[in-house]
Amino acid sequence: MDTKSPKDSRTIVTDLVLPSETNPIGNMFGGELLARMDRAASIAARRHSRRIVVTVSVNHVAFNKMIPLGSVVTVEAHVSRAFKSSMEVYMDVWIEDRESGLRSKANEAIYTFVAVDEMGNPVPVPALIPETKLEKERFEAALRRKQLSLVIAGKMSPRDATELKALFE
Repeated sequence: MDTKSPKDSRTIVTDLVLPSETNPIGNMFGGELLARMDRAASIAARRHSRRIVVTVSVNHVAFNKMIPLGSVVTVEAHVSRAFKSSMEVYMDVWIEDRESGLRSKANEAIYTFVAVDEMGNPVPVPALIPETKLEKERFEAALRRKQLSLVIAGKMSPRDATELKALFE
């Protein structure tokens, strides 16, 4: 099976925030942003695996900045690490200033997907080779996040979570 880089899964989704997508004070609903991120992330995971993908978890979402009505919102998604059949997808959410056109980071999120066959059974995915400094940082952190999730779910003993333990030694 071939290896891929994060740029192979790069997905950019840009859209406007419309009135029906906002709360009473004129900012985008969090659920609307979650749906946009899920679509972008699923495309990135599909590009990496070339298979049907399903969302397994929303590992992290940070709503750092309100996104007002009329904003141009861009979700950038990349696979940050591939495991046996699962892929972690890291997303950055940007908004454009209406007057200057400058972009600022509004939010970020990390979702996990699993590649499946037509019967819904997990299938192997290509390995991921990070290239840039940021890709390497996200790649390394993905293993710690996976181990933490497994420990919390009771599927891994804390003593076996070597990457997590290394943080505290």
